[in-house]
Amino acid sequence: MPFDFRPHFEHAVPYDELLRQHAKDHGRARWQAMYDQAHLTPEQRSLLAGFQRHMPVLCLTGVWCGDCVNACPVFQRIAEASPRIDLRFVHRAMHFDGTVTDPETELAAELSICGGYRVPVLVFLSEDGYECERFGERTLATYRDKAVKMQGASCPIGGALPTDLVAANVQEWVDHFERIQLMLLTSPRLMQRHAQHR
Repeated sequence: MPFDFRPHFEHAVPYDELLRQHAKDHGRARWQAMYDQAHLTPEQRSLLAGFQRHMPVLCLTGVWCGDCVNACPVFQRIAEASPRIDLRFVHRAMHFDGTVTDPETELAAELSICGGYRVPVLVFLSEDGYECERFGERTLATYRDKAVKMQGASCPIGGALPTDLVAANVQEWVDHFERIQLMLLTSPRLMQRHAQHR
């Protein structure tokens, strides 16, 4: 039976509320600094503004997490550029007991990556609650950068490191949102549904 993300999405909160509830002053400043760096190009803004299908996006995150600091403000910038994106966040505690039975633990267990509880993880949903994709927690550009820093210049990577890692990450995330929007736009099931509502 497929996992039902809808109850989690309904109880999730917008970006500003996530920070209000969970970020202390220092943490909030780190998130704001990344938000200020994460600029969309005019082309990216135009693309996102042209989205046609409603797109619920659930993000499992933690305000304490460095990867979340680097990614979630980018998600917010993307969502602000499109009235079709409904982005919401579920906060996961830093000290996490995977044996407890509650909605947060259930969601984190469902979204584990490589055998571990990781954040951030995005879940892209259709307008009627079906899962389209889950993706986390770092972009390819970030993994390449991390691998080279860990293993040195001899590390075999599939491409050159970007000169602007933030801009590269923004582009990768925009590409991901676009991919799901195109999935929704070309879905025979959703095309039929929209035709019936005309």
